[in-house]
Amino acid sequence: MKKYVLAIVAVILAVSAMASTSDKKSYLYAVKGTDSLYLDHYVSSVSGKRPCMIFMFGGGFVRGTRDAEGYIPYFHYLNDKGIDVVSIDYRLGLKPLTTMKEMPSIKETIGMLNNAVNIAVEDLFSATLFVLENAEQWQIDTEKIITSGSSAGAISVLQAENAICNRTSSAAVLPQGFNYAGVISYAGAIFSVNGKPEWKSNPCPIMFFHGSADAQVPYEKATMLGIGFYGPKYLVKEFEKRQWPYWFYDIEYHTHSISYLPMYENQNEITTFINDFVIKKRPLTITTSVRDGDIPKRDTKFKVMDYINANFKK
Repeated sequence: MKKYVLAIVAVILAVSAMASTSDKKSYLYAVKGTDSLYLDHYVSSVSGKRPCMIFMFGGGFVRGTRDAEGYIPYFHYLNDKGIDVVSIDYRLGLKPLTTMKEMPSIKETIGMLNNAVNIAVEDLFSATLFVLENAEQWQIDTEKIITSGSSAGAISVLQAENAICNRTSSAAVLPQGFNYAGVISYAGAIFSVNGKPEWKSNPCPIMFFHGSADAQVPYEKATMLGIGFYGPKYLVKEFEKRQWPYWFYDIEYHTHSISYLPMYENQNEITTFINDFVIKKRPLTITTSVRDGDIPKRDTKFKVMDYINANFKK
């Protein structure tokens, strides 16, 4: 009987070992004022130098955590494909809104939002430096560092790529000539207070997932007096004109749920993007238009105030 029990335990342990394809380690990567920022490194069991994805969670710059349970299967999937994942904390610049008795003015809200995006980008760059400094020890291929984000995190990774291309002061902390190998955005956009986004140098390949009925982050654009968000429907026009590599996964009538659904429903496409655009560096331009008959027709036209109310109205 004892031998039988031991045999069962041995089988369970063996199965558990095979199922566990990653090992998580946590590190303090920066201290910004009173904020101690940590990252979780999910290590793939694949040997040799590996690509690495730096991930930023969603939550409207108000809430969210780097280790939310909903993201973990996505991280493990990437680990299974031989890709390390680094999921990071970042400062939540709009968190003060949750304690305000009254909503700030439009001007104050814009100022707070601009600051929230900027400090999130700064934190991403600090985390990127930490990864680069540890790349040799971690067996990370520094030419294959990818960023990925959900909602506010997606805004941040797109904003960061634009900052690198425009050589802004925040991007100056990165090594000369560094750029990410790819960006994967789940319901993201670029925020600008200076009119339409400019690109002084070519961006890395970007994969955009977005639903046309997203009332929280603009699918096309939402601007007022040169200030606002520019979504993928707008951005890919410029990418197409300049033949910059991109993959726009355009889902008709879908809502802000695209900020997380593709991590589970489009894993094959994500892997294809990484293999073709990042590893093989193929200069592809792809638009995949999806119409799901199970998704009802919804309003796809929103004004700036609609987005503000959807995100910040208490």
